[in-house]
Amino acid sequence: MTVVVLDFGAQYAQLIARRIREQHVHSVLLPFNAPWSEIQALEPAGIILSGGPASVYAPEAPRCADEIWTSGSPGMPILGICYGLQLMVDTLGGKVENADQHEFGRALATVDTSSRMFHGSGGSETVWMSHGDSVLELPPGFKVVGRTPTAVAAIEDAGRKLWAVQFHPEVRHTEHGDALLGNFLDLCGVARDWTPQSFIEAQVDHIRRQVGEQGSAICGLSGGVDSSVAATLVHRALGERLTCVFVDNGLLRRDEFQKVQATLRDRLGLKIIAVDASTRFLSALAGVTDPEQKRKIIGRVFIEVFEEAARPLHADFLVQGTLYPDVIESVSVKGPSAVIKSHHNVGGLPANMRLKLIEPLRELFKDEVRRVGADLGVDQELLQRQPFPGPGLAVRILGEISAEKIALLQAADAIAIEEIKRAGWYTRLWQSFAVLLPVRTVGVMGDLRTYGYTCALRAVHSDDGMTADWAQLPYELLAAISNRIVNEVPGINRVVYDISSKPPATIEWE
Repeated sequence: MTVVVLDFGAQYAQLIARRIREQHVHSVLLPFNAPWSEIQALEPAGIILSGGPASVYAPEAPRCADEIWTSGSPGMPILGICYGLQLMVDTLGGKVENADQHEFGRALATVDTSSRMFHGSGGSETVWMSHGDSVLELPPGFKVVGRTPTAVAAIEDAGRKLWAVQFHPEVRHTEHGDALLGNFLDLCGVARDWTPQSFIEAQVDHIRRQVGEQGSAICGLSGGVDSSVAATLVHRALGERLTCVFVDNGLLRRDEFQKVQATLRDRLGLKIIAVDASTRFLSALAGVTDPEQKRKIIGRVFIEVFEEAARPLHADFLVQGTLYPDVIESVSVKGPSAVIKSHHNVGGLPANMRLKLIEPLRELFKDEVRRVGADLGVDQELLQRQPFPGPGLAVRILGEISAEKIALLQAADAIAIEEIKRAGWYTRLWQSFAVLLPVRTVGVMGDLRTYGYTCALRAVHSDDGMTADWAQLPYELLAAISNRIVNEVPGINRVVYDISSKPPATIEWE
């Protein structure tokens, strides 16, 4: 049973879907203007309307399909959050206007404990507000079930299965947000049975039907968590009809091409073909400096290599380890949020590719992929590997790529990861790596003037890659990394540390 979340452009929209999944209920995030037929096809048990930056009284305010409000008497349960509350009020005959006093951050709400939405509440809760508009008049049939000192915080028309809150239950700053969402799930009547094992069973069945009894597939394998779990999952569905293709694009970590082949053959039992296409990729990237162009070129060449590998195997399908954050940041298919960058396996794919895609992890976050991988029996050491971008070092070498720069970055990155692991920080971080900047600075080594490249270190904490905080690594660790890089990597004479978070920055530099 699925709960549909409609995205009205809120920065927290994906968090709503995550919180629902954390309660073992399947959720799907759709754009606010998804047609009713698409929503209805999912047979949703309930609908959640996300927050968003717009004002409902503005001429171009985003609105959902009319059928959502007229889908039965009573219809399916609906929960409005922030803008979702204001949309519910405005659509059904109430009034919303710009408030004299805005609310941003923590607020104390008094709630009606007789409302099923606040079952188990003590009557007073700390909530997280982020709004400039407030409810002035309720639609017919509604009552207030929550207030802060300055605004209506929660409303309901239980007879029509309509509930809404002005605050954000999906963020951790709201004291009992998980409980509120759990109460809504109870009102939807959903079973809490969406687990990694149920996901595996559903995907295996879907893949077998998609490929057919005689079809075969290849998998673009990188050695990272995503592609390894995707390959293992599809292998469970297709067995020997799956062949993994591991491509050396010349932009891998140092010694990665040899290590990954041995690891995945031995630990996962996968059938692997290794292709050295490094010269081909680097030739295509020669002279290119624009990050988006790099990603698109890499995506195109990957597909060319995969299609050539697929011909003698008579494979019609390509398996990719695409994750949900890749989709969100690459194309605005899940809501009106802006495109951040084209991931090589999403926005960078050529339109005329022959192979049909299998992306079994497309709607999952990284932590969910790791749980699925554990249930599939994937080695824990492999599952705990930090994310590595599909375009590889191409998006960690700013500006033009050359063999010299690749060698410099591989050496610096290997030192950084080695020291981070030695200090016991590797599994405490979401991601850590080195970046080579297109900046040369003056230095002095052995009383001689140097003019070398600058290397930036990046280490972040995150749950899913959608947001991230820079990691406050110990000074001793940073000093050890810097000292080794400058002394052991000729050509780099300066090391800096990136202390920006996402947003406003992204995790990768390109």
